[in-house]
Amino acid sequence: MSLVMLPLDTSNGHSDTLYPVLILKTAALGDVLRTTSILPGLAARASAEGRELRVTWLTAKGAEELLLGHELVDEVLTVELGAPDSMASTLQRLHSTRWSRVLSFDDEAPLCAIATAVGRDRVSGAYLDGAGKLAYTEDVAPWFDMGLISVFGKDEADRLKVTNQRSHPEIFADMIGVEPGEPGLELPSSALIRAKSIVSGLSGPLIGLNTGAGGRWTSKSLPEERVVDVAREIDAHWQRTHGARPTFVLLGGPEEVERHGRLLASLEGCVSVFDAKTDNGLLDFAALIDGLDLLVTSDSLAMHMAIARRRQVVAFFAPTSAAEIDLFGRGVKVRSTAPDYCSYKRDADRSTLTTERLVTAALGCLEDPPS
Repeated sequence: MSLVMLPLDTSNGHSDTLYPVLILKTAALGDVLRTTSILPGLAARASAEGRELRVTWLTAKGAEELLLGHELVDEVLTVELGAPDSMASTLQRLHSTRWSRVLSFDDEAPLCAIATAVGRDRVSGAYLDGAGKLAYTEDVAPWFDMGLISVFGKDEADRLKVTNQRSHPEIFADMIGVEPGEPGLELPSSALIRAKSIVSGLSGPLIGLNTGAGGRWTSKSLPEERVVDVAREIDAHWQRTHGARPTFVLLGGPEEVERHGRLLASLEGCVSVFDAKTDNGLLDFAALIDGLDLLVTSDSLAMHMAIARRRQVVAFFAPTSAAEIDLFGRGVKVRSTAPDYCSYKRDADRSTLTTERLVTAALGCLEDPPS
């Protein structure tokens, strides 16, 4: 590959015993979290070479909380892509280290410029070529061939996305030459204590309902009437077979206030429901998910949090790829069987995500969880 480089400052170079790696992954929050699956493999590879992994992760402001507690992330830097001062100071800071490897997983031009400037010939991922155009290295083709800057164009990228059967952790591990791992999310004890006190009086099992999709991806969400039907049928089954009622914990984000209110009003009349609100901080939200017995969720940040916290998940998919998601044996994926599955359409058909399929999946997870 051909790169245009700034002079590299090696005055603070590393010893042969260290393996400093720069990761550029800024958005979206769920993508940042799932990319942590590469860290165990990187650490194992460095150790096998007799070196100590040192990870610096460059991300967007607001995402740093997802990374700060991770035992394999040594430093988290944030950058504002639209702010020249932020970009300049970030670049200056990154030039102080001679990186063994730069993993550039975003395709925004400013981030590609950073990867190009500090990476020399050690970049894996997206960069700027000699003409200043977006490009990506051959080793990461299995992922970027399916993306916005695919060398094959949008139609072929979309086809590859639909036909792909490998998970994100598997693809990324293979690209960078490490063993596949699981994502991880460390939570402060204060957040876990707060969450435990909030749900301590609720009767179990605790079933989280995170069925919205914010404001952008309407077709990721489950229609509200179907959410209510799913909860009612699970509740009725649990009463018949266990003589008790589960508690449904209604979850959502700041963009879902109105939907959240409607669902709460509908659920309160037929099941035991707890309102977890829509204004939780990022780690408080994750801590609430950590206390659940099961999360029924769209393809969302909540899903990635539950996976990273090793909770049971029933995740449903219509416009996005179920194959990319690995539940690591802790849950069930319910995939649309409509012709426009994985089309990334905002109005994708959700009719095949039926109440029966979702209830069967949820009850299976609750009654026969993995050891």
